[in-house]
Amino acid sequence: MQQPISITGLSSISPLGRKRSQIWESYLKDGHMFTLKETKKGPAPVASLKDRDKDVINKLRNSESKYEHLDDSVLYAIYAARETILEAGWKSDSDFGINIGSSRGATSLFENYHEYFLKKGAAKTLTSPTTTLGNISSWVGHDLQSKGPEISHSITCSTALHSMLNGAAWLQSGLTDKFLVGGSEAALTNFTIAQMQALKIYSKDINDTFPCRALDLDKKNNSMILGEGAAMACLELGKKENAIGTISGIGYATEPLQHNISISTDANCFQRSMQMAIKDMGEENVDAIVMHAPGTIKGDLAEHNAIQKIFCNRIPFLTTNKWKVGHTFGASGMLSVELAILMLQHQQAIEVPYIAPQTKPNKLNNILVNAVGFGGNAVSILLSK
Repeated sequence: MQQPISITGLSSISPLGRKRSQIWESYLKDGHMFTLKETKKGPAPVASLKDRDKDVINKLRNSESKYEHLDDSVLYAIYAARETILEAGWKSDSDFGINIGSSRGATSLFENYHEYFLKKGAAKTLTSPTTTLGNISSWVGHDLQSKGPEISHSITCSTALHSMLNGAAWLQSGLTDKFLVGGSEAALTNFTIAQMQALKIYSKDINDTFPCRALDLDKKNNSMILGEGAAMACLELGKKENAIGTISGIGYATEPLQHNISISTDANCFQRSMQMAIKDMGEENVDAIVMHAPGTIKGDLAEHNAIQKIFCNRIPFLTTNKWKVGHTFGASGMLSVELAILMLQHQQAIEVPYIAPQTKPNKLNNILVNAVGFGGNAVSILLSK
């Protein structure tokens, strides 16, 4: 990287909570955040927002008439974005760009509008503007009164970290010195769950103590569970006094598609993205890795194989949050960044309770965060104190 990039604000709303103290308390507990949702195939585990946080979103929805018809994915993003720039101290007249992505976008709204179309043979007036993928960043930009640019994209499950990559590129280019980046997802619909079940990757262990066994390399069944939420970060060029963390390395890679949803056995994309992210720091200085680890047999093992290839006999402390909060698709990478920042701030590594104990690092200075989307769009971000 030409220059380090400071993270001066970070906020989220997810099943873990919406205040940083609440979120850290959630991580310190061994329990998960899953509840059961009734679907056409029976109950399925999901990780949804707590009722008190849903009330906050409903209050936001009712605060302006324009917001009444927005999808939850947009409202989650608006809420998290407001909190993030508040921490960073950005004002409404600040010159900053926005890049917020989503894997699915306005899922619930799109499905509801499509159902209406099938019944009535006509579309509702606001169907198109409220279900386009660019809807998220444009509404956040409206709410914050930013001057742009406003960028939206979908790169499936690595969407949020690609937002961070893009923000970093804009900052390094000199076109702007501030960028708001993140991801938002509100896809806990019966249809979305059915899609994951059709792929045979969704957890069936609804009565298990840990229905998602992310990072359990000995599991016999796929155990991915969907979650929802949004997470945002304020990025600024250079080292800032108010930084809560620093991006000290970025990496990305893709690999040829062998299957629609899987990556290679040794996750070649992750090997290349991790090598790129740590090339200046060196693998010996990476203290921990927040893995993508979605809870699938092949996905978890492939990423672990890639880590072994890169770090050989010195494997850093490994963790993930999917066992607790589920897979939030396009928002998941930024929630992993949040976990890494919290670990750096509190100097405490969060363990996955059902895997073999690991030696905890004496000090956490550098944490690598991984994310990958369907087909091998991998991103690795190295975060430092």
